[in-house]
Amino acid sequence: RKSIIRGSDQIQPSGKSIIQDGCILRGDLTSIKMGKYTILAENVTLHPCYKKMKGQIKFVPLTIGEHVMIEQGTIVSAAKIGSYVHIGKNCIISQRCVISDNTKILDDTILPPDMTIPPFCVYGGKPAQFIAELPEITTLIHKDLTMNYYKNFVPLTGTPQQQAPIKPAVEQHETPKHETGSKAAEQQQQS
Repeated sequence: RKSIIRGSDQIQPSGKSIIQDGCILRGDLTSIKMGKYTILAENVTLHPCYKKMKGQIKFVPLTIGEHVMIEQGTIVSAAKIGSYVHIGKNCIISQRCVISDNTKILDDTILPPDMTIPPFCVYGGKPAQFIAELPEITTLIHKDLTMNYYKNFVPLTGTPQQQAPIKPAVEQHETPKHETGSKAAEQQQQS
């Protein structure tokens, strides 16, 4: 309710997506397609990019893959964002950027126009530079992160509340302190 959504007939979320307060979606310029489990945090702006063709400006549709999290205050003017992507807080994703699958953009990063981010990479800085590679399990981590965030999401209702960050279940697993059954008995006999 507190977001600005222009051209809602051209904004196509695939379902199970969250658009939080203060977001601006410019579907009036051209289409915006979002895959399932796309999370747009507070004050995210999705503004389709443009190209100059034959002296005229033409807006290019913005496509966002599945299991994508875009953090607070980020401005996106990319041509494409792949699946399993995490974009940090207060980033600027400039005109015509392409972000491949399984990537992470750190907080306060600025991607210059026409930049392409390869898969399984971490980028950060002003301007963005390669920081590190991501492991192959990144797909599962992003999928778990977005699904848990969606499952545990509680919208704000009038009073300011703070939500605790949702950690991926991969990181939440702990070994049980008390074992039952024959394994526990075996361990007691050994000591």
